[in-house]
Amino acid sequence: MTRTEQTAEVPGVLPDALTDFIGYLLRRVYAQFSATDDGGDSDSRDFLVLDALTGRDWESQLDLAERLGINRTIMVGVIDRLEARDEVRRTRNPDNRRQYVLSLTDTGREAVEASRRAVAERDARLTAVLTDEETARLDELLGRLLPESAQPLVQGTEYLVAQAHHRLRKHGDDKLAGTGLRVRHYGPLSALDVLGPIAQQRLAELLAITGPAASQLVDELVRLGLVRRGRDPHDRRRYALEVTDLGREQLGVVAGAVAGLAADVSAMLGPGGEDELRGLLLKLLAPTHSGPAFAENTKSSVPARG
Repeated sequence: MTRTEQTAEVPGVLPDALTDFIGYLLRRVYAQFSATDDGGDSDSRDFLVLDALTGRDWESQLDLAERLGINRTIMVGVIDRLEARDEVRRTRNPDNRRQYVLSLTDTGREAVEASRRAVAERDARLTAVLTDEETARLDELLGRLLPESAQPLVQGTEYLVAQAHHRLRKHGDDKLAGTGLRVRHYGPLSALDVLGPIAQQRLAELLAITGPAASQLVDELVRLGLVRRGRDPHDRRRYALEVTDLGREQLGVVAGAVAGLAADVSAMLGPGGEDELRGLLLKLLAPTHSGPAFAENTKSSVPARG
């Protein structure tokens, strides 16, 4: 994820045409949680690793990275950082010299206890609009979106949101492997297919994303030949965006991946879980939701909810 993508969401607006999608709602909640002054992805990963090490030493750094859903390269940086702070000790595995055994130091134990208190306070602020029962149910449903092996290792609503968001994003993009497409292309292609040609600024407003994020998305789609920049028929001094024939064809491919992801999410959550999770995520977003949709009939092009 680039920094532009991380800060793409515009607070205070939630496009109604995308609110059926659990993955999209998770992205918005993740962005809302990340927008607060304290915390961040680095702090989140540090805590996840320290917390996982409180119950046992870990015989494989790679295995722990996979269990927590952390990219192996990023995991090296996390361990380097924790080791530099004397919170984690890394020693050669005597049974496999190519692996490191990870252990928590006394300093690390103090750090994780302090972090647990901070996590609990932060979660309480972030989920203040929910009852205790709703928060517990949210955590349970989010846990179902993680690999079974990771579920006991991830604690706290903020971290569950982050891990579930990252997992669904990767899961959806894996369905498009080899095409050059990403699940994030669904929103702009759908909007342009329904409303194009429109100005890039208007596209950003419809998707509730920042100008730089819209520019990055459009550049990707133009390079792929899915969108063209033409003259705005209402103002010849400006460019307008429209979907190409290839773009309409590839929109079907992305929609298929979105539908597949929706089916997988529904299966992971179980009967009734999808609607319940959607309601809880919308409740978290409700204080900032002003809700323009880019078109009501956009939803009709979606093969399935998710």
